[in-house]
Amino acid sequence: MTLIDQPADEAVRRIGALVRDARRHRGLTQQQLAERLGTSQSAVARIEQGSQNLTLEFLGRLSAALDSELIRLGPAGPAHLRVTGGHPLRGRVAVKSSKNAAVALLCASLLNRGRTRLRNVSRIVEVERILDVLRSIGVAATWDEHGHDLTLVVPEELDLDGIDADAARRTRSIIMFLGPLLHRARSFRLPYAGGCDLGTRTVQPHMIALRPFGLAVEAHAGEYQVGVDGPAAADRTIVLTERGDTVTENALLAAARTDGTTTIRNASSNYMVQDLCLYLQLLGVGIEGMGSTTLVVRGRPVLDADVDYTISEDPVEAMSLLTAGIVTGSELTVARAPVDFLEVELAVLAEMGLRYELSAEYLADNGHTRLADITIHPSELKAPLDKVHPMPFPGLNIDNLPFFAVIAAQAQGSTLIHDWVYDNRAIHLSDLTRLGADVRLLDPHRVLATGPTRWRAAEVVCPPALRPAVCILLAMLAAKGTSVLRNVDIIARGYEQLYERLVEMGADIEVFRD
Repeated sequence: MTLIDQPADEAVRRIGALVRDARRHRGLTQQQLAERLGTSQSAVARIEQGSQNLTLEFLGRLSAALDSELIRLGPAGPAHLRVTGGHPLRGRVAVKSSKNAAVALLCASLLNRGRTRLRNVSRIVEVERILDVLRSIGVAATWDEHGHDLTLVVPEELDLDGIDADAARRTRSIIMFLGPLLHRARSFRLPYAGGCDLGTRTVQPHMIALRPFGLAVEAHAGEYQVGVDGPAAADRTIVLTERGDTVTENALLAAARTDGTTTIRNASSNYMVQDLCLYLQLLGVGIEGMGSTTLVVRGRPVLDADVDYTISEDPVEAMSLLTAGIVTGSELTVARAPVDFLEVELAVLAEMGLRYELSAEYLADNGHTRLADITIHPSELKAPLDKVHPMPFPGLNIDNLPFFAVIAAQAQGSTLIHDWVYDNRAIHLSDLTRLGADVRLLDPHRVLATGPTRWRAAEVVCPPALRPAVCILLAMLAAKGTSVLRNVDIIARGYEQLYERLVEMGADIEVFRD
């Protein structure tokens, strides 16, 4: 991979001087800049001295941290990838922590009067956006010197009028602020992401779930206007109209500090919900039924505890890495895979003929999630007899479904992929045809993938959907020749250092800008 990785020559010294001057202009100490970057004070000192090797990605983080145009990464424009594929990967790669769990736990930290330390946090765009919002309302959020553990301290009074509206509108996860904030103010305004109009499929279930806690919401001019009357009854039962992950989390966040007993039926039991339950239990919230579709929550009006919680590994990243190995015909070990949340995926892959081995199981650092190392071998795949479709946990993960389109294109025969959950996401999978796949769109929710594919190199513009974008990248790893994937910034929203880690496994990927 082509990185900016030079000795301390004149260019690097000039960058160091620019960083120092911009830091001083912003009134920051080296330690404060280090916290923004998730690195150490000594690393900042080396940068300013011109003796620290810098990657292109880190230069971008410096520019953002300093809010400075003094550091230019070449001409302005989005990042692109140049991928030379057609050869197998190798080695061992460990799964990183869950992005979706991290976002939920950042929102949950608003419930705690004590100190929350989250360990093994993904450094991705979505997390940074939530942190920007939290900091704007007064939350102290500090990374440790290695940039993996995050300490959060919530003030007695939140500055809700000072909320960073731009950061809030750039993440749909902002809706999970409703559950915690209804305990902090009788009325408040919350920006929402464009397209999330009140009453749409993704929002209305949240309103239904939070109404028993006294929440009343109106949407005007790009923001929620929220009023809180307090719960009408000492105990309440909520039946979710949609077994969604974020709506279950929002109901949990509301119930955690509401006195009495809340019963949540048709609840999601997915991995990020379980992480949230484990964290809330550390705060002293009583939760029964974790892992089932009925949660019984005994809330406490005051939550005040200093807690440490280690976020579990991400099953969607695990599936991404497995797919990279499968489509490139690799012998590869994906370590620390959360097999609790991959059992159906592995069963479908076994039916398709994938040869793999599981290590003995062991517990994640949260003391609950089952992990195993998965070693895959080059395999002749065949299409499954039945369609591949997602279901709420313990079914096939909704976010893992797109990867089966790439895998099915590698298999002998035709596979029907039915993405009934998301409107129009399946459309983006048809971009695989640019790389030689026979992936036919039957309607906005169904594609038919027929293989085996002789992948060929091509230039493709990244679709505006995270998982299909990664699918195209993985297909490029299988395609002989040099492909170009343009406008890849969306991938950073859900993956930490994905390109670098693929390179460590033998991929040939170069990041460039026009």
